[in-house]
Amino acid sequence: MASIKYLDRILPTPAENLALEEVLLDDCEAGGDEVLRVWEPAEPFVVVGYGNAVAAEVNLAACAREGVPVLRRSSGGGTVVQMPGCLCYALILRVERAAALAGIRETNRYILGRVAGALRSLVPWPIEWAGDTDLAIGNRKFAGNSQRRKRHAVLFHGSLLLRADLSQISRLLPQPSREPAYRAGRSHEEFLLNLGLDPAKVNQAFRQAWEAFEPHPGPDLGRVAELVREKYGNARWILRA
Repeated sequence: MASIKYLDRILPTPAENLALEEVLLDDCEAGGDEVLRVWEPAEPFVVVGYGNAVAAEVNLAACAREGVPVLRRSSGGGTVVQMPGCLCYALILRVERAAALAGIRETNRYILGRVAGALRSLVPWPIEWAGDTDLAIGNRKFAGNSQRRKRHAVLFHGSLLLRADLSQISRLLPQPSREPAYRAGRSHEEFLLNLGLDPAKVNQAFRQAWEAFEPHPGPDLGRVAELVREKYGNARWILRA
């Protein structure tokens, strides 16, 4: 099987960056490259999961006051704030790469195991798989993840808290309507943990873990723009109940 390629490219807007990953997924589904993408947002933005109700999961008044846009992604899971100090990653893999990629829970275990393995050389504490899609240290979450599946390919993406402003997360997001049992009702600042790592070192550790050494040529920007118009930049799609 061909090697996984890496993509570090950051597009100008949050909507374009979300659309980019759907383009990569569609390309992989059609027989194109598998990709590892690692990037850090230049500005804060809120992202709700595909099935989330924005009014229930986002403090819209606070977002308006702070000029933080609200978007919706194509994968499931809960609502997150992406910002400088968060390192985002996406893996676009063909299901045939590993038997574990055939199911949702098996995919979580397979990929989060590799992610935790990549980080163990950088952090001195035990890393735990917590809830369904979190990574935690000492029962405090530092990474959340979600996936979108097609017949032949899967998009698995998440973010790592490195030096994020946890107080801003508390301002922009209310207590979630659904939470894993291990959270035990804790506030965002009590529950979340910054790793304090150098993003360049994490990026390199991810490339080593997935043997992603060849650069990807970049996405079809025309298709990215089309998806922004249809979905990621479309208020009707973002704010639907």
